[in-house]
Amino acid sequence: METPFIIGITGGSGSGKTTFINNLVDMIGEENICTVSQDNYYIEKEKQPEDAKGIKNFDTPYSIDLEKFYQDLQRLKKGEEVHIKEYTFNNAEAEPKMLTFIPKRVIILEGIFVFHDPRVLEMIDLKLFIEAKAHLKLSRRIKRDNVERGYDINDVLYRYENHVMPAYENYIKPHKENVDLIVRNDRNFDVALEVVKTFLLGKI
Repeated sequence: METPFIIGITGGSGSGKTTFINNLVDMIGEENICTVSQDNYYIEKEKQPEDAKGIKNFDTPYSIDLEKFYQDLQRLKKGEEVHIKEYTFNNAEAEPKMLTFIPKRVIILEGIFVFHDPRVLEMIDLKLFIEAKAHLKLSRRIKRDNVERGYDINDVLYRYENHVMPAYENYIKPHKENVDLIVRNDRNFDVALEVVKTFLLGKI
């Protein structure tokens, strides 16, 4: 197998990373892309760091098993399959599935801390940053966590102000200086999507 082309995609919570990736996969074809989300690498809830009020903070690099993420990426790059249990966002009613990541010509790494580990950063061939205005990211976060996942709205807002935004400023935003492409997603990202699609078709 040829060495895969690795893309890292980050951005603030609610910026539209997942939507961008889903559209890209639809255009390129699932047979050509393996997508690995850091969402499935959260450590156990009991081991999550806490803020000053004793509330679990899932928005720090220490919330993610960065070592396993790195090791699994190494395996994929060598052409090996990776198996990992799905993370169900602490939904006690959800039955987690076993996910299988099969190496493809293109590997997409997605997550807010994808660029945090220097070892992973070194392996990434194309770095993308998805950005959107703060009020849009907040409304999308509310829709996802309150409407779709059933989290209490006060909890969603507390976490956004005290966890999500500080994480963005401290750990995510600084990477904008070193990425290859910044994708604005205030209204749509159609042009950027077409550019990335055309580029990737030359790599397949």
